[in-house]
Amino acid sequence: MFQHIYINRLKCILRDRTLVFWTLVFPIVLAVFFKMGFSNLITAESFHPFPVAVVNDSAYQKNESFRSTLKSVSEGKERLFILTETTKETAEKLLDDHKIFGYLTVGQKISVTVQNTGFEQSILRSFADSYMQTASAAGSILSSNPSAGKKLAESLKKQLEYTRETSGGSAPPDKTLNYFYSLIGMACLYGGVWGLKEVNDIQANLSERAARVNLAPVHKLKMFTTSMCASLTVHFSEILVFLLFLRYCLNIGFGTKTWLVILTSFVGSMVGLAFGAFVGAAVKTDSEGIKTAVLFGSSMLGSFLAGMMYQDMKYIISQNAPIIGYLNPVNLLTDSYYCLYYYSTYSRYALNMVLLCAFVLLFGTFTYFIIRRQKYASL
Repeated sequence: MFQHIYINRLKCILRDRTLVFWTLVFPIVLAVFFKMGFSNLITAESFHPFPVAVVNDSAYQKNESFRSTLKSVSEGKERLFILTETTKETAEKLLDDHKIFGYLTVGQKISVTVQNTGFEQSILRSFADSYMQTASAAGSILSSNPSAGKKLAESLKKQLEYTRETSGGSAPPDKTLNYFYSLIGMACLYGGVWGLKEVNDIQANLSERAARVNLAPVHKLKMFTTSMCASLTVHFSEILVFLLFLRYCLNIGFGTKTWLVILTSFVGSMVGLAFGAFVGAAVKTDSEGIKTAVLFGSSMLGSFLAGMMYQDMKYIISQNAPIIGYLNPVNLLTDSYYCLYYYSTYSRYALNMVLLCAFVLLFGTFTYFIIRRQKYASL
Protein backbone atom coordinates (compact mmCIF):
# COMPACT_ATOMS: atom_id res chain seq x y z
CA MET A 1 0.00 0.00 0.00
CA PHE A 2 2.82 2.41 0.87
CA GLN A 3 4.46 1.91 -2.52
CA HIS A 4 1.20 2.42 -4.38
CA ILE A 5 0.37 5.66 -2.56
CA TYR A 6 3.97 6.88 -2.78
CA ILE A 7 4.32 6.38 -6.55
CA ASN A 8 0.96 7.90 -7.39
CA ARG A 9 1.60 10.84 -5.11
CA LEU A 10 4.93 11.44 -6.88
CA LYS A 11 3.06 11.60 -10.18
CA CYS A 12 0.59 14.14 -8.80
CA ILE A 13 3.36 16.33 -7.40
CA LEU A 14 5.42 16.37 -10.59
CA ARG A 15 2.38 17.39 -12.63
CA ASP A 16 1.98 20.56 -10.58
CA ARG A 17 4.17 22.81 -12.74
CA THR A 18 3.33 25.96 -10.80
CA LEU A 19 4.80 24.64 -7.56
CA VAL A 20 7.78 23.16 -9.39
CA PHE A 21 8.47 26.63 -10.78
CA TRP A 22 8.38 28.32 -7.36
CA THR A 23 10.45 25.66 -5.63
CA LEU A 24 13.09 25.08 -8.31
CA VAL A 25 13.05 27.48 -11.26
CA PHE A 26 12.49 30.67 -9.25
CA PRO A 27 15.51 30.14 -6.91
CA ILE A 28 17.70 29.36 -9.93
CA VAL A 29 16.62 32.57 -11.67
CA LEU A 30 17.32 34.57 -8.49
CA ALA A 31 20.74 32.93 -8.19
CA VAL A 32 21.63 33.99 -11.73
CA PHE A 33 20.68 37.58 -10.94
CA PHE A 34 22.66 37.44 -7.71
CA LYS A 35 25.70 36.22 -9.62
CA MET A 36 25.37 39.03 -12.14
CA GLY A 37 24.98 41.63 -9.40
CA PHE A 38 27.53 40.41 -6.84
CA SER A 39 30.29 38.83 -8.92
CA ASN A 40 32.38 42.02 -9.00
CA LEU A 41 32.04 42.98 -5.32
CA ILE A 42 35.38 41.51 -4.27
CA THR A 43 37.33 42.29 -7.41
CA ALA A 44 36.11 45.90 -7.33
CA GLU A 45 37.63 46.31 -3.88
CA SER A 46 40.96 44.65 -4.71
CA PHE A 47 43.95 46.93 -5.17
CA HIS A 48 45.41 47.72 -8.59
CA PRO A 49 48.43 49.96 -9.29
CA PHE A 50 47.39 53.38 -10.51
CA PRO A 51 49.13 56.03 -12.64
CA VAL A 52 50.97 58.92 -10.97
CA ALA A 53 53.67 61.33 -12.14
CA VAL A 54 56.71 62.96 -10.60
CA VAL A 55 58.24 66.24 -11.71
CA ASN A 56 61.62 65.34 -13.17
CA ASP A 57 63.62 68.47 -12.34
CA SER A 58 67.04 69.12 -10.80
CA ALA A 59 65.76 68.70 -7.23
CA TYR A 60 64.37 65.30 -8.11
CA GLN A 61 67.62 64.22 -9.78
CA LYS A 62 69.66 65.29 -6.74
CA ASN A 63 67.47 63.36 -4.30
CA GLU A 64 68.81 59.91 -5.09
CA SER A 65 67.19 58.34 -2.03
CA PHE A 66 63.71 59.44 -3.05
CA ARG A 67 64.23 58.43 -6.67
CA SER A 68 65.27 54.91 -5.70
CA THR A 69 62.40 54.60 -3.22
CA LEU A 70 59.82 55.80 -5.72
CA LYS A 71 61.09 53.47 -8.41
CA SER A 72 61.12 50.51 -6.02
CA VAL A 73 57.39 50.92 -5.31
CA SER A 74 56.69 51.31 -9.04
CA GLU A 75 58.21 48.01 -10.13
CA GLY A 76 57.34 44.35 -9.75
CA LYS A 77 54.05 42.49 -9.28
CA GLU A 78 53.16 44.23 -6.03
CA ARG A 79 53.88 47.76 -7.17
CA LEU A 80 51.83 50.70 -5.97
CA PHE A 81 52.22 53.13 -8.82
CA ILE A 82 52.48 53.30 -12.59
CA LEU A 83 55.11 56.02 -12.63
CA THR A 84 55.69 58.72 -15.21
CA GLU A 85 58.70 61.08 -14.95
CA THR A 86 57.90 64.31 -16.73
CA THR A 87 57.90 68.09 -16.52
CA LYS A 88 55.58 70.05 -14.26
CA GLU A 89 53.58 71.41 -17.21
CA THR A 90 53.02 67.92 -18.61
CA ALA A 91 52.11 66.55 -15.17
CA GLU A 92 49.49 69.27 -14.75
CA LYS A 93 48.06 68.49 -18.18
CA LEU A 94 47.91 64.76 -17.39
CA LEU A 95 46.14 65.57 -14.14
CA ASP A 96 43.65 67.87 -15.90
CA ASP A 97 42.95 65.12 -18.44
CA HIS A 98 42.40 62.61 -15.60
CA LYS A 99 45.19 60.39 -16.90
CA ILE A 100 46.93 60.40 -13.51
CA PHE A 101 45.59 60.61 -9.96
CA GLY A 102 48.24 63.09 -8.82
CA TYR A 103 51.87 64.08 -9.11
CA LEU A 104 54.80 64.57 -6.76
CA THR A 105 57.14 67.49 -6.58
CA VAL A 106 60.52 67.36 -4.78
CA GLY A 107 61.60 70.35 -2.70
CA GLN A 108 62.41 70.78 0.95
CA LYS A 109 59.38 68.56 1.38
CA ILE A 110 57.68 66.12 -0.96
CA SER A 111 54.50 67.86 -2.10
CA VAL A 112 51.50 66.05 -3.54
CA THR A 113 49.19 67.67 -6.07
CA VAL A 114 45.74 66.14 -6.66
CA GLN A 115 42.40 67.35 -7.95
CA ASN A 116 40.00 65.02 -6.12
CA THR A 117 39.88 62.93 -2.98
CA GLY A 118 39.71 59.19 -3.12
CA PHE A 119 41.35 55.87 -2.38
CA GLU A 120 44.27 56.36 -4.78
CA GLN A 121 44.92 59.94 -3.69
CA SER A 122 45.03 58.82 -0.05
CA ILE A 123 47.62 56.17 -0.89
CA LEU A 124 49.75 58.71 -2.72
CA ARG A 125 49.63 61.11 0.25
CA SER A 126 50.39 58.31 2.70
CA PHE A 127 53.41 57.28 0.65
CA ALA A 128 54.79 60.84 0.63
CA ASP A 129 54.15 61.31 4.37
CA SER A 130 55.74 57.97 5.19
CA TYR A 131 58.84 58.80 3.19
CA MET A 132 59.16 62.22 4.83
CA GLN A 133 58.85 60.74 8.32
CA THR A 134 61.42 58.06 7.56
CA ALA A 135 63.84 60.59 6.00
CA SER A 136 63.42 62.93 8.98
CA ALA A 137 64.10 60.13 11.45
CA ALA A 138 67.16 58.99 9.51
CA GLY A 139 68.50 62.53 9.38
CA SER A 140 68.11 62.92 13.14
CA ILE A 141 69.95 59.64 13.78
CA LEU A 142 72.82 60.54 11.45
CA SER A 143 73.20 64.02 12.95
CA SER A 144 73.65 62.57 16.43
CA ASN A 145 75.61 59.46 15.39
CA PRO A 146 77.30 59.76 11.98
CA SER A 147 78.93 56.35 12.33
CA ALA A 148 75.53 54.61 12.25
CA GLY A 149 75.09 55.31 8.55
CA LYS A 150 75.84 51.79 7.35
CA LYS A 151 73.60 50.06 9.88
CA LEU A 152 70.86 52.58 9.24
CA ALA A 153 70.98 51.95 5.49
CA GLU A 154 70.73 48.19 6.06
CA SER A 155 67.82 48.55 8.47
CA LEU A 156 65.91 50.79 6.08
CA LYS A 157 66.21 48.15 3.37
CA LYS A 158 64.55 45.60 5.63
CA GLN A 159 60.83 46.13 6.00
CA LEU A 160 60.06 44.30 9.24
CA GLU A 161 56.46 43.34 9.94
CA TYR A 162 55.38 42.59 13.48
CA THR A 163 51.96 41.27 12.56
CA ARG A 164 51.06 38.23 10.53
CA GLU A 165 47.94 37.70 8.48
CA THR A 166 46.17 34.46 9.31
CA SER A 167 42.87 33.03 8.13
CA GLY A 168 40.12 32.46 10.67
CA GLY A 169 39.06 29.27 8.93
CA SER A 170 39.92 26.67 6.35
CA ALA A 171 38.88 28.80 3.33
CA PRO A 172 39.27 32.42 2.27
CA PRO A 173 36.39 34.62 3.46
CA ASP A 174 33.88 35.62 0.80
CA LYS A 175 31.13 38.01 1.81
CA THR A 176 29.08 37.28 -1.33
CA LEU A 177 28.47 33.68 -0.25
CA ASN A 178 25.99 34.76 2.41
CA TYR A 179 23.59 35.90 -0.33
CA PHE A 180 23.63 32.50 -2.04
CA TYR A 181 23.48 30.50 1.18
CA SER A 182 20.47 32.49 2.38
CA LEU A 183 18.92 31.88 -1.05
CA ILE A 184 19.28 28.13 -0.45
CA GLY A 185 17.59 28.61 2.92
CA MET A 186 14.76 30.47 1.22
CA ALA A 187 14.42 27.66 -1.34
CA CYS A 188 14.20 25.13 1.51
CA LEU A 189 11.38 27.05 3.16
CA TYR A 190 9.66 27.54 -0.19
CA GLY A 191 9.36 23.76 -0.20
CA GLY A 192 6.74 24.33 2.46
CA VAL A 193 4.20 24.69 -0.35
CA TRP A 194 4.47 20.92 -0.81
CA GLY A 195 3.75 20.35 2.89
CA LEU A 196 0.90 22.83 2.78
CA LYS A 197 -0.53 21.04 -0.23
CA GLU A 198 -0.39 17.68 1.57
CA VAL A 199 -2.31 19.09 4.52
CA ASN A 200 -4.94 20.58 2.22
CA ASP A 201 -5.28 17.25 0.44
CA ILE A 202 -5.97 15.47 3.74
CA GLN A 203 -8.60 17.90 5.08
CA ALA A 204 -11.96 16.96 3.61
CA ASN A 205 -13.51 20.38 4.06
CA LEU A 206 -10.89 21.99 1.80
CA SER A 207 -11.05 20.00 -1.43
CA GLU A 208 -12.91 17.22 -3.20
CA ARG A 209 -9.69 15.23 -3.43
CA ALA A 210 -9.32 15.37 0.36
CA ALA A 211 -12.91 14.20 0.73
CA ARG A 212 -12.17 11.13 -1.41
CA VAL A 213 -9.01 10.48 0.62
CA ASN A 214 -10.99 10.50 3.86
CA LEU A 215 -13.45 7.97 2.38
CA ALA A 216 -10.65 5.60 1.38
CA PRO A 217 -10.05 2.53 3.62
CA VAL A 218 -6.60 3.84 4.61
CA HIS A 219 -5.73 5.58 7.85
CA LYS A 220 -5.56 9.32 7.28
CA LEU A 221 -2.21 9.78 9.04
CA LYS A 222 -0.72 6.86 7.09
CA MET A 223 -1.86 8.52 3.88
CA PHE A 224 -0.47 11.86 5.06
CA THR A 225 2.91 10.38 6.07
CA THR A 226 3.31 8.58 2.76
CA SER A 227 2.41 11.73 0.83
CA MET A 228 4.91 13.76 2.87
CA CYS A 229 7.62 11.23 1.99
CA ALA A 230 6.82 11.73 -1.68
CA SER A 231 6.95 15.51 -1.27
CA LEU A 232 10.26 15.24 0.59
CA THR A 233 11.68 13.16 -2.27
CA VAL A 234 10.71 15.75 -4.85
CA HIS A 235 11.77 18.79 -2.83
CA PHE A 236 15.10 17.34 -1.72
CA SER A 237 15.82 16.42 -5.34
CA GLU A 238 15.06 20.03 -6.31
CA ILE A 239 17.46 21.32 -3.66
CA LEU A 240 20.20 18.97 -4.91
CA VAL A 241 19.66 20.22 -8.47
CA PHE A 242 19.86 23.78 -7.15
CA LEU A 243 23.12 23.02 -5.31
CA LEU A 244 24.63 21.46 -8.43
CA PHE A 245 23.63 24.52 -10.44
CA LEU A 246 25.21 26.86 -7.90
CA ARG A 247 28.41 24.85 -7.68
CA TYR A 248 29.09 23.96 -11.29
CA CYS A 249 27.26 26.66 -13.25
CA LEU A 250 27.77 29.69 -11.01
CA ASN A 251 30.97 28.44 -9.31
CA ILE A 252 29.72 29.06 -5.77
CA GLY A 253 32.02 27.52 -3.16
CA PHE A 254 30.74 25.12 -0.49
CA GLY A 255 34.05 23.88 0.89
CA THR A 256 35.22 20.29 0.95
CA LYS A 257 32.64 18.78 3.33
CA THR A 258 30.30 17.64 0.57
CA TRP A 259 28.35 15.03 2.52
CA LEU A 260 27.64 17.46 5.34
CA VAL A 261 26.41 20.01 2.80
CA ILE A 262 24.01 17.35 1.45
CA LEU A 263 22.92 16.47 5.00
CA THR A 264 22.27 20.15 5.74
CA SER A 265 20.18 20.42 2.58
CA PHE A 266 18.18 17.35 3.57
CA VAL A 267 17.44 18.75 7.03
CA GLY A 268 16.58 22.11 5.45
CA SER A 269 14.15 20.40 3.09
CA MET A 270 12.51 18.65 6.06
CA VAL A 271 12.21 21.97 7.91
CA GLY A 272 10.52 23.56 4.91
CA LEU A 273 8.01 20.74 4.50
CA ALA A 274 7.25 20.61 8.22
CA PHE A 275 6.79 24.37 8.36
CA GLY A 276 4.46 24.32 5.35
CA ALA A 277 2.39 21.52 6.89
CA PHE A 278 2.17 23.47 10.15
CA VAL A 279 0.98 26.60 8.33
CA GLY A 280 -1.59 24.56 6.40
CA ALA A 281 -2.96 23.05 9.60
CA ALA A 282 -2.69 26.07 11.92
CA VAL A 283 -4.10 28.82 9.68
CA LYS A 284 -7.84 28.42 10.06
CA THR A 285 -9.16 29.39 6.66
CA ASP A 286 -10.49 27.54 3.66
CA SER A 287 -8.50 29.72 1.30
CA GLU A 288 -5.33 28.03 0.07
CA GLY A 289 -4.17 31.40 -1.30
CA ILE A 290 -4.11 32.97 2.17
CA LYS A 291 -2.14 30.05 3.57
CA THR A 292 0.35 30.28 0.71
CA ALA A 293 0.71 34.02 1.29
CA VAL A 294 1.45 33.40 4.98
CA LEU A 295 4.02 30.76 4.05
CA PHE A 296 5.80 32.88 1.43
CA GLY A 297 5.63 36.00 3.59
CA SER A 298 7.22 34.16 6.53
CA SER A 299 9.90 32.72 4.24
CA MET A 300 10.77 36.12 2.78
CA LEU A 301 10.89 37.73 6.24
CA GLY A 302 13.25 34.99 7.42
CA SER A 303 15.38 35.46 4.30
CA PHE A 304 15.59 39.21 4.89
CA LEU A 305 16.65 38.73 8.52
CA ALA A 306 19.25 36.18 7.33
CA GLY A 307 20.85 38.80 5.06
CA MET A 308 19.57 37.83 1.63
CA MET A 309 18.51 41.38 0.70
CA TYR A 310 20.87 43.31 3.00
CA GLN A 311 23.91 41.40 4.16
CA ASP A 312 24.57 43.45 7.30
CA MET A 313 21.09 42.62 8.60
CA LYS A 314 22.34 39.18 9.65
CA TYR A 315 25.04 40.77 11.81
CA ILE A 316 22.71 43.47 13.14
CA ILE A 317 20.41 40.72 14.38
CA SER A 318 23.27 38.69 15.88
CA GLN A 319 24.55 41.73 17.77
CA ASN A 320 21.28 43.21 18.99
CA ALA A 321 18.74 40.37 19.06
CA PRO A 322 20.55 37.02 18.73
CA ILE A 323 17.46 35.09 19.84
CA ILE A 324 15.78 36.06 16.55
CA GLY A 325 18.65 34.44 14.66
CA TYR A 326 18.18 31.19 16.59
CA LEU A 327 14.44 31.24 15.88
CA ASN A 328 14.92 31.83 12.14
CA PRO A 329 15.38 28.58 10.15
CA VAL A 330 16.72 30.48 7.11
CA ASN A 331 19.41 32.07 9.27
CA LEU A 332 20.34 28.70 10.77
CA LEU A 333 20.65 27.16 7.31
CA THR A 334 22.70 30.10 6.02
CA ASP A 335 25.00 29.89 9.01
CA SER A 336 25.35 26.10 8.64
CA TYR A 337 26.50 26.34 5.03
CA TYR A 338 29.00 29.07 5.90
CA CYS A 339 30.31 27.04 8.85
CA LEU A 340 31.00 24.11 6.52
CA TYR A 341 32.69 26.43 4.03
CA TYR A 342 34.82 28.52 6.38
CA TYR A 343 35.31 26.99 9.83
CA SER A 344 37.44 23.96 10.60
CA THR A 345 35.50 23.10 13.79
CA TYR A 346 31.96 21.77 14.03
CA SER A 347 30.60 23.18 17.31
CA ARG A 348 28.66 26.03 15.72
CA TYR A 349 27.45 23.81 12.88
CA ALA A 350 26.27 21.15 15.35
CA LEU A 351 24.26 23.74 17.31
CA ASN A 352 22.56 24.91 14.11
CA MET A 353 21.67 21.36 13.12
CA VAL A 354 20.25 20.57 16.55
CA LEU A 355 18.03 23.65 16.37
CA LEU A 356 16.88 22.79 12.83
CA CYS A 357 15.98 19.22 13.86
CA ALA A 358 14.10 20.70 16.83
CA PHE A 359 12.09 22.83 14.40
CA VAL A 360 11.21 19.71 12.36
CA LEU A 361 10.06 17.92 15.51
CA LEU A 362 8.16 20.95 16.78
CA PHE A 363 6.31 21.68 13.53
CA GLY A 364 5.58 18.01 12.97
CA THR A 365 4.18 17.54 16.46
CA PHE A 366 1.93 20.57 16.25
CA THR A 367 0.65 19.50 12.84
CA TYR A 368 -0.10 15.99 14.11
CA PHE A 369 -2.13 17.21 17.07
CA ILE A 370 -4.07 19.66 14.91
CA ILE A 371 -5.17 17.25 12.17
CA ARG A 372 -5.40 13.90 13.97
CA ARG A 373 -8.85 14.45 15.56
CA GLN A 374 -10.53 16.28 12.73
CA LYS A 375 -13.85 14.68 11.91
CA TYR A 376 -16.61 15.72 9.51
CA ALA A 377 -20.37 15.51 9.85
CA SER A 378 -20.76 14.71 6.16
CA LEU A 379 -18.61 14.44 3.04
